[in-house]
Amino acid sequence: MDLNADLGEGFGIWRLGDDHALLDLVTSANVACGFHGGDASTMRRVCAAAAERGVAVGAQVGYRDLAGFGRRHIAYDFAELRDEVTYQLGALEAFCRLFHTRVRYLKPHGALYHAAARDEAQAAALVAAVSGYDHELPVLCAPGSVLAQLAAGAGLRVVAEGFADRNYLPNGSLVPRTAANALVTDPDEVADRAVRMATERAVVAVDGRVVPCQVESICLHGDTPGAVASAALVRAALIDAGVTLSPFA
Repeated sequence: MDLNADLGEGFGIWRLGDDHALLDLVTSANVACGFHGGDASTMRRVCAAAAERGVAVGAQVGYRDLAGFGRRHIAYDFAELRDEVTYQLGALEAFCRLFHTRVRYLKPHGALYHAAARDEAQAAALVAAVSGYDHELPVLCAPGSVLAQLAAGAGLRVVAEGFADRNYLPNGSLVPRTAANALVTDPDEVADRAVRMATERAVVAVDGRVVPCQVESICLHGDTPGAVASAALVRAALIDAGVTLSPFA
């Protein structure tokens, strides 16, 4: 099982989460590319630390929305979104090359993640960007989403991910972040959910129902309260359960 986290989301004097501590625990790093979060110096720093630890670097691409942290929907033109995603891929790739690594996958962030899960035009723009940039680049996204379907149809590798620190609805989708119960913050509960995802390919929804969750990667949010403690507990629990942790890319 792969364990990924959203990293490098601070910019300027603002730091969000403990990137270096999380890089000691995860196998893949979703690095912000400067649009929803991150900046050039932050990308350089995170790429260097990830390369040193053998952590796979993925481009976490988002809307051009630093003020809203990429969590506000933007109605993009197809070509503009395609090109802005390509731009972000290239920016992160430049810093990866400095440290003899490369961008190994793409994952959309925030509002773009959710839009691409249901909006064919925005999902198609992401697929076009990846296909044009590197057809071998995997796409990390929600299983069964529109993005997953279009990416698979275009011959791209689709990697399904689950969220140990997010609550799920009975239909298998995430509880919206606007809801009070969107996040799971108790580290023990987060660890239990991660183990169930890895060993049973299932998750308990908010109504207590057990729903399928066929994933290859488990995400922990670097900006979630107690993220480092949760990640450490998740890693230990997965290893204790006999789960081998390694990057999918």
